[in-house]
Amino acid sequence: MADEAALRAEIEALSARVGRLEDATAIRKLHYAYGYYIDVCMYDEVIDLFAEDGEVIFLSGIYRGKAGAARLYKTWFQNFFTGGRPGPVDGFLLDHFQMQDIITVAEDRGTAKGRFRALLAGGSHESRTDAPEGLPAQFWEAGVYENDYVREQGVWKIARLDYRVQWQADYEAGWARQEAHLRPASVTFPENPLGPDELLSETRPMWPRRAHVEFHYAHPVVQQALR
Repeated sequence: MADEAALRAEIEALSARVGRLEDATAIRKLHYAYGYYIDVCMYDEVIDLFAEDGEVIFLSGIYRGKAGAARLYKTWFQNFFTGGRPGPVDGFLLDHFQMQDIITVAEDRGTAKGRFRALLAGGSHESRTDAPEGLPAQFWEAGVYENDYVREQGVWKIARLDYRVQWQADYEAGWARQEAHLRPASVTFPENPLGPDELLSETRPMWPRRAHVEFHYAHPVVQQALR
C-alpha cells in the first residue's frame, strides 16, 4: 500500500509538472502571437488576446480593460500607423522580434508571469505617400516586458502587459547620438483622447536614462528575489 501511495503521488507530481510545461508553451505562443499581430497592425486581433479586465502599461500610463486597450491600439496606433485601416500596409515596417523569455506558472496554474525582450525595426518606405507624420523614416527600438497572464475558461490571456521601452534611435544616427522619440504620458483620458486611464506613481525614465526592470522570478542559482 505504501508503494502504491508513493506511485500515485509521483504520478500526480509528474502530471502537474507536465501541465505547467504545457501552460508555459501556451503563454509563449500567446506572447509571440501578440508580436506577430503587432508587426502587421492587426489590432483587433491584439485586443482579443487580453482578459476582460486586462490592462496595458505603456509610457508610464495605465490603459484599463478592453476599452483602454482599444484606445491604445486602435484609436492611437491604428489611426497613426495605418490611417485607421487594418494592416499590413504597403511601405510600412513595424517588425517586433520577441525573445529571451522566462515564464513562471503559479502552482494552481491559474495565473503566470512572463519576461520577454523585444527588438523592433520600424519605419516607412520613401514611396509611401501617407507616412505617419513625426515618425522617423527608419528607426530601432528595444524594450522589456514583465507581463501577467490569467487563465479564463481554460484559455490563457494577457492580464497585464507591461512594456518598458529601453531605447529608441533613428537608423542613420544610432543610439549613441539620439534620445527616445516617444515620451512618457502626462495627461490622462478623457482630457487627452489618446491618453491612459491613469498615470503611474513614478514616471519611468527614457533613453539615454536607464532604469532597472524588476525581475518577477528568483535568481535561478541562489534562489533569492532580485528587485
